[in-house]
This record gives sequence, structure tokens and C-alpha cells, in this order.
Amino acid sequence: MNRFRMLKNQLVFVIAFGACFPWHLAHAQNEDKNSTKPLRAMSFNIRLGVAEDGDNHWDNRKDLVIQTIRNFDPDFVGTQETWNFQAEYFRQKLPEYTYVGRSRQQDNNGEQCGILFRNSRFDRLVEGHFWLSESPDRPGSKSWDSSLPRMVTWLKLWDRENSQSFYVINTHFDHRGPQARVESARMIRNFIKELPANAQAVVTGDFNATVDSEPYRALFGPLEDAESPVIDSFRIVHPEGDSPSGTFNGFKGTETGARIDWIAVSRSIETVQADIDRSSFDGRFPSDHFPVTAVVKLDRPAKVMATGQEKGSLK
Repeated sequence: MNRFRMLKNQLVFVIAFGACFPWHLAHAQNEDKNSTKPLRAMSFNIRLGVAEDGDNHWDNRKDLVIQTIRNFDPDFVGTQETWNFQAEYFRQKLPEYTYVGRSRQQDNNGEQCGILFRNSRFDRLVEGHFWLSESPDRPGSKSWDSSLPRMVTWLKLWDRENSQSFYVINTHFDHRGPQARVESARMIRNFIKELPANAQAVVTGDFNATVDSEPYRALFGPLEDAESPVIDSFRIVHPEGDSPSGTFNGFKGTETGARIDWIAVSRSIETVQADIDRSSFDGRFPSDHFPVTAVVKLDRPAKVMATGQEKGSLK
């Protein structure tokens, strides 16, 4: 994949902020990562609202989804299986966040891998989308043995609290195609590797793969004698595993299944906390997946730029 072509084609907008903020206040050149304010990240498969789920239909649990998000109070959330009307509900009930997403289908009618980010903390520098296929710039495309089009939505955010930028990357792998999942993991890994030097990224997603699977190794393991640019935040906090650690619960609260929802972070990012949110409300669950969460700290770069050049840059 040619990163420069993809970024150029998928760029929705770049906002030039140089004159709008007091850049002379970005004086933290010698601060270490422990001085940065933590980021609270969540990945949440909210279950598509068009499914015929009976008592667990979206209308009966949408407020539980909102409450679950509010309870953790994330700085950003990667959502999966989000339809337009669900995204609109987020915009209505969570006005303190901005929602970014588009359908995986060419006609823009269908599931999204949306991202919510906190308005009071972040500025959106760049947003983009690509499809997990051999034609990543073509909306609705699919390849290999994928049963459906699958995609990535990504943002480059400026963190006002820490005066630096980072990337949020959100995805949902195919539920049937084993080869598609492996190729998708490789695509995301390569996308991160091709970001500018010292870029930091947080990846959220429903990967439909277990932690002993080939897609997991393709994303996190050594390939071609090269170290992966990202690590599994949950594994950092729970190196021996946290049993049970299932994230798919089928609206039943089952904890013994596979951990298929992950939050990956760049190796330079410190993971402070990583958990599976098993919250229920009078025995009812907000989704058929448990959301997963992480509290992380960006690495402080050697130099914090004192102009708006980095903030408004494409890469």
C-alpha cells in the first residue's frame, strides 16, 4: 500500500490552526512521559441497531450504551457496528464528543467503524478511511475470503492537554474470512509503520480473532525479523492473562469466551490500566460485546514544536 497516495485520497480535511493557539506555551521539551496527562480509551462493539434482537433491540438498550460510555468517561471511543441512526443518537446524547465515521458500503448506507472524541480536549487535524482489501481507496471493496467489506477509520488528533498529536485507528475485521483477517492485520500494521517518524497511535477494534490466532500474531508478533510497531495494552497489564477474559457475551454476560476486542498502542506509549468493562444494568447488558478500556500516556517527544506547522500537517 502506498501511504502517501492513500493519505492524499482519503484526506477529508486538514485544518490550519497555527494562528489560533498560543504556541509559545508549548514549553515541555524536557518533560518525560510521566508528566503527560493520561488518555482514556475505549473500544465498543455496540451491536448493529437493525438486528432483530427482541428484548435486546437497540431501542431497549441504547441508553445503556450511553450510560456505559459515560461511566468510563473516555477521551475517545472506537465503535463498531454503528449505523447512521445510532451515530445520530451519539451526537444527540453525547454532545461533548464529536462523532466521525462513514459506512463501509459504497452507497454510505451500512455499518461504520466510528470514532467519538472529546471536544474539550482535542482538535481534529486529519481524518481518513481505507478499506481492508486490495483496493483500499475504493469504498465498499473487499478481497481474499472476506464475506463483507471491512474498513478502517482513522484520525490524527491534537491533544491540547499534552500539546502534541497522535493517531486513533478503529476497525472491525471480517467474521468469516480467516485469510481476510490476517491480511487486514498486516495492512494496519503497515499503515502504522509508514506513519511519520515518532508518530504515536492507539488502535481500537473488534478483530474477530483470538489472542492465539494468526491475525493476532500478524498485528503484534515479529514478522520478517521486524518488531511490531504496536503492543496489546491488555497483555501489558495482564501478562499472564486475566481469566476469564472473554469479550463476546451474547447479551448473557458470558465471560469465558475469546478476547476478540483489543486496544493496541505504539510501543512508546505507556499503558497504565487495561480492563474489560462487564457492567450490567439490572441484569441487562448494553451490547453483545463487553467494551474494553485502557488508560495510557503518550511519550513526550524530544521537542514540542512551537509553531502550527506540525499541527496542521498532512502526515
